[in-house]
Amino acid sequence: MTKQLIIAGLFIAGSLSAQKKIPDNWQLLNPSSDKVYGTGAEKAYGKLKDKKAKTVIVAVIDSGTDIEHEDLKDVIWTNPGEIPDNGIDDDKNGYIDDVHGWSFLGGKNGDINFEASELARMYQRMNKKFENADTAKLIGPEVTEFAEYKKIKIAFLADQTMNEHQLQPMEMISGFLEKVKNQNNGSFSKAAFNNYTPDTDLDIRLKKALKLIFAIGVKPEEFDGQIKEGKEHFENLIKYNSMNADSIRQYIVGDDVNNVNERYYGCNRVEGPDALHGTHVSGIIAAIRNNNIGINGIANNVKIMPIRAVPNGDERDKDIANAIRYAADNGASIINMSFGKYYSPNKKLVDDAVQYALSKDVLFVHAAGNDSKNSDDELSFPNRELSNGTIVPNWIEVGASSYKKGKNLIGSFSNYGKLKVDLFAPGVDIYSTIPDNKYISESGTSMASPTTAGVAALIRSYFPELKAEEVKAVLMKSVVHYKRRVIKPGTKHKVKVKELCISGGFINADNAVMELMGMNKKN
Repeated sequence: MTKQLIIAGLFIAGSLSAQKKIPDNWQLLNPSSDKVYGTGAEKAYGKLKDKKAKTVIVAVIDSGTDIEHEDLKDVIWTNPGEIPDNGIDDDKNGYIDDVHGWSFLGGKNGDINFEASELARMYQRMNKKFENADTAKLIGPEVTEFAEYKKIKIAFLADQTMNEHQLQPMEMISGFLEKVKNQNNGSFSKAAFNNYTPDTDLDIRLKKALKLIFAIGVKPEEFDGQIKEGKEHFENLIKYNSMNADSIRQYIVGDDVNNVNERYYGCNRVEGPDALHGTHVSGIIAAIRNNNIGINGIANNVKIMPIRAVPNGDERDKDIANAIRYAADNGASIINMSFGKYYSPNKKLVDDAVQYALSKDVLFVHAAGNDSKNSDDELSFPNRELSNGTIVPNWIEVGASSYKKGKNLIGSFSNYGKLKVDLFAPGVDIYSTIPDNKYISESGTSMASPTTAGVAALIRSYFPELKAEEVKAVLMKSVVHYKRRVIKPGTKHKVKVKELCISGGFINADNAVMELMGMNKKN
């Protein structure tokens, strides 16, 4: 799973610039009336006040969700066929005591937090076979497999080197923050930062850079958390990429990693050891609206079904396939997938699950990725292009956008694709829920995906007669277009939005509602 270390990443790149304070709940606002490139959800609700709504279940396949959060606990799905904590599979769906969802990452020996990358797992398996093999004696399919192993080895070593390079600046910044904390009884605050006197040239430069960041509204405490998260992420990625990932997995979860068709394993601990990402995603979709606590989610009349299948590292195809089937079998009509990777050794397994969910009229919403890449040139997984050549019609691929019109309207980190990414949605500086009744801002296509899932849930709730692909069609048709050029992510070039996604625009709930109600809309 790609971590959302956007503040830290932008700091390292030196690309932060002064900006106005971001409006609260900006993803709910509307471009035409509020001059903010949100989803127009608040305006849409004004048109729906006399229309009845149906409850919609949105499955969040992610790292875990804090189901006791003050702004989420009343919108968490409850399995009506399961009696809590009796140790019995009451509804006979194969999962014992799955009262609020399921985790495919836990077992009798705990819960998986950190995992290796898929590339590392592939390398470990192949290296075990070929590291000391006599290549002159290889015959038949082994020759082809060995050629693939050599490619995988080169890619793995390059990936480890890149991880080490990304860890270095995190360590540098972390060291500076520790110095400030040591002068302030172990805590980091704006006052402590301002009072700190640097004693090296490097610290002088770091203080000047951080001063600019804090001046534009970034909270020191949040920045400190981002750096901690980034340092821990890369340290553990390097560590776990060098270990026997399959053995660790088998010990903790207890399933057979070699049996990709295994379905019934895991536990009912849906929060897991690190639920920040999944809780943030869930809040964007459905944090309780108008309760004067925290934030407003995009959709009302929603129940969040937490399914834990995404560790800190790369998710396994087997877990994702089973998570999709669990969601489809237990009534989800939308599945949010804020994760992705660039290797998928069991893609057909996931494809079959996607087709199964298609048969149950489930809408998929998937984050395009945070690597500033053209998705037309390099596929990530999972995706809507199945191994048998089928293009799944009930799939929305989402890039991330910012709140303010101008050349930086597209998130600088966002993947894009004229042929592969459907639309853009709010994904920069999105304030949402995190564990322990807290809230922070995060950026990424991981945030743009639930923004889109929230709008889709709004539509499916008030217009339940629509099929999944019809919901997608209306969202694509009703996007807000932007006539000026924007910077293409990863470059300095300006292009039209229609060069970066299929629809050429930004998701808008108000336009979609007007489209469905036969009203004239304005872009």
